[in-house]
Amino acid sequence: MENDKRTRNTQQRGAIADAIRESSGPLTVQEIHEAAQESVANIGIATIYRNVKLLLEAGEIQPVILADGVTRYERAGLKHHHHFRCRGCERVFDLDVCPISIPDGSTLPGGFQVDDHEVTLYGLCPQCNESSA
Repeated sequence: MENDKRTRNTQQRGAIADAIRESSGPLTVQEIHEAAQESVANIGIATIYRNVKLLLEAGEIQPVILADGVTRYERAGLKHHHHFRCRGCERVFDLDVCPISIPDGSTLPGGFQVDDHEVTLYGLCPQCNESSA
């Protein structure tokens, strides 16, 4: 029996999944393309879009949309985390620390009940900070 095209593991899909899994933060489609090309030199951008769609539908990755409006993708099921966007290189990094000390279930002034939060910090990553010094 032939595998369904949607679930078949191909070298291209493996390279895309590896690029997302091994990244230090969520990636744009272009960044996924660049990273996947290290494993599969002739992988096309249409292949990236098609496989990102399949990985989304399979629940293996999730979208991340920051204030710049660009959709990025990261592994699904990551523990609670936030993001840092470098103003120098424009890369986005995962932060394992939570800078907000408001526990879920808190009630804010005005009666707002907190059940989750997202935070994106902006500044310079260590590499850009070092090169600007």
